[in-house]
Amino acid sequence: MRRILGSLFIILSLTSLFWSSAVTGQSIFATNTPVGDTNNSVEQPAPNTPTTEPDNPVNQSAPNTPTESADTATDQLAPNTPTESAEETEEDNSDNDTNSNSFTTNTPELPSETPTPTETATASNTPTNTPTHTVTPSPTVTPSLTVTPSPTITPSNTPTPTETFTPTFTPTATFTPTNTPTPTPTPIGPFFYPEGINPLTGQMYPNEEAVARRNLIVKISNFPPVVRPQHGVNEADIVFEYEAEGGVTRFAAIYRNNAPERVGSIRSARLLDMELVTMYEALLAYSGTSEPIQELLLDSDFKFQLISPSIGDNCENAGFCRDNSLIDERAFEHTLFGDTTKMWEVATRRNVNTGYRALGFAFNDEPSEGGTPATDIFINWFGQTDARWQFDEETGRYLRYTDSIAHFDAADGEQLWTDNLVILEVPHNRRPDLFAPGVNYESLEVALWDQGRAYVIRDGEYYVGFWRRRNMEPGEALQLIFGDNTPIMLKPGRTWLAVTRFLGDSLISDELLDMPATMTAIAQTPTLTPIPQSSD
Repeated sequence: MRRILGSLFIILSLTSLFWSSAVTGQSIFATNTPVGDTNNSVEQPAPNTPTTEPDNPVNQSAPNTPTESADTATDQLAPNTPTESAEETEEDNSDNDTNSNSFTTNTPELPSETPTPTETATASNTPTNTPTHTVTPSPTVTPSLTVTPSPTITPSNTPTPTETFTPTFTPTATFTPTNTPTPTPTPIGPFFYPEGINPLTGQMYPNEEAVARRNLIVKISNFPPVVRPQHGVNEADIVFEYEAEGGVTRFAAIYRNNAPERVGSIRSARLLDMELVTMYEALLAYSGTSEPIQELLLDSDFKFQLISPSIGDNCENAGFCRDNSLIDERAFEHTLFGDTTKMWEVATRRNVNTGYRALGFAFNDEPSEGGTPATDIFINWFGQTDARWQFDEETGRYLRYTDSIAHFDAADGEQLWTDNLVILEVPHNRRPDLFAPGVNYESLEVALWDQGRAYVIRDGEYYVGFWRRRNMEPGEALQLIFGDNTPIMLKPGRTWLAVTRFLGDSLISDELLDMPATMTAIAQTPTLTPIPQSSD
């Protein structure tokens, strides 16, 4: 057993020497040559024999401990372990000195060779050198090269997702398309209109039939009150309301987009209608007229554009039909109605149903700047006829009252309405010279040429400007302009033009009159309204 332990000690010592030489870079044979012969180093393990005795202090300070601690230092990289192992070696040596007697009794031959422990001291020195060189395990600091995970900081360069922020900025670029509506303020007209746009409304034609047909003016009665409600007024693109005579107004309704089968009642033509036919290159449908005006019409360049029972057009071929059911409640002249589809058929047979455009109006969804609030507009024609228009915020339209009573269209059951209301100040001239001398008749000439003052009203606001007719050429319709010649923008849609002698005949307010209460009061007040009779 003792030999076995001795052999183990030798093996452990050689291992210790091998590690120390590996650390110091010296050969084990070079370091062992001064130690002496092999027997001496073999004999030295004798003190280890007490390892069988658990209380022997040699067991606690075996020279292997430093080598194990060196290994441990290599594994754990603890720099303090080598110094502790050196102190333990010195304690082991002192223990060996104090217990050397018991060793000599067991091995009488070795007491003279006790100096060999000094060589074990050198051997113990090799462990102390070993720990200092165990600092060379600092190569195991190469784990600190696990700082190479600091490249994993390049993932923190995943702030390259901040480049994904720039994509989120591109949506702001998609906001610029919503700014493209600002080009919507590019006006339509007054001289150029996109293909498919009706110059009367600034809106698309509803169908190809509307594109192909000609503007059609139909004369519609507005007095006496028995003729109200009229038929088909709300389907007109433009309505001119002007004084026929004595403060009594009449409508010249211009159709293009819509083709109502019943409009009227239809009444006679006036001098102003000749200007409107030229301005809008239109057909003219009327019941008849005075002899002097009829001669002027038949001598005009547009005589083939006339459609009237007075020149042979009747119910069958032109749609001028009498409603006999009304004879008991109104005069005969107020019973004539017309079918616009048949009127256009007459024009087609005469080869005059060509879809000309009339230039003049400018349209924009956005109103011009500088408007003044206008929600209630009252127009008076000498006390014989009046009209009140009130702005309806819900629909964005102006609704019509005549003689303080809501004015309806019998065709659709709706109150008369318009998107734009234009009040024109136009000279009115008496023309008795058209009739034979001594005759107690005369006509009223509304001089709608050159230019004059105007109010343009839309979207709850009004603008002060001018109307202008540049020349007398066909298709040169009215323009509405500011003093600097820039166009006043109409709202795309229907336009009603009230022709007056003076702008002072109208009153514009930003406060709505209580019309329901007014109508109730009127309904409770009996009045007699004279109904003048007229042959035309």
